Amino acid sequence: MDIYNLLKEMKEKDASDLHIISGIAPTFRIAGELRSRSGEKITPEQSKSLIYSLMTEEQKSEFKKKCELDFSLTMEGIGRFRINAHFQQRSVAAAIRLIPDRILSLSALNLPSILADLALKQKGLILVTGPAGCGKSTTLATMVEIINEKRSAHIIIVEDPIEYVHCHRKSLIEQREVGADTLSFSGSLRHSLRQ
Repeated sequence: MDIYNLLKEMKEKDASDLHIISGIAPTFRIAGELRSRSGEKITPEQSKSLIYSLMTEEQKSEFKKKCELDFSLTMEGIGRFRINAHFQQRSVAAAIRLIPDRILSLSALNLPSILADLALKQKGLILVTGPAGCGKSTTLATMVEIINEKRSAHIIIVEDPIEYVHCHRKSLIEQREVGADTLSFSGSLRHSLRQ
């Protein structure tokens, strides 16, 4: 069992998530339902090996100190993933989310067109809230794309971790990852106001 093949299988099954937890088989979330992979259960050693194989040495060190780590990575030939590594019952575990290859339109997401109007406002504050997995990051990525396609703006995005990677179109987009590009959300916000 190796992580590359598990992530490849995740994409082939059109799963949104992959859960790696010792004591059970790898589990995919497909169409909102959890489905365990047939076959062997993951041992604590396998779980650690699978998850550590996704991390850099710096990330492993941070994970050992904090017992939790959120990061993203692109796996060549498969796609981009957001990983939440953590401990449970003294064993390394992870929830891995597949980030869509492209940023979807408002209509593809079944979102109201008023969000495009809001995205194009010159001033104001927009809060996108909700529970995990409800589409906050996807909604925000779509709104950034609307701005990017229609306006010449300087967009600064601060995330932990960076999920969607934006290309420059009409706008200049800077993406900063907390821990890698900036020390904190608040510090990055303070410095962004000067740009």
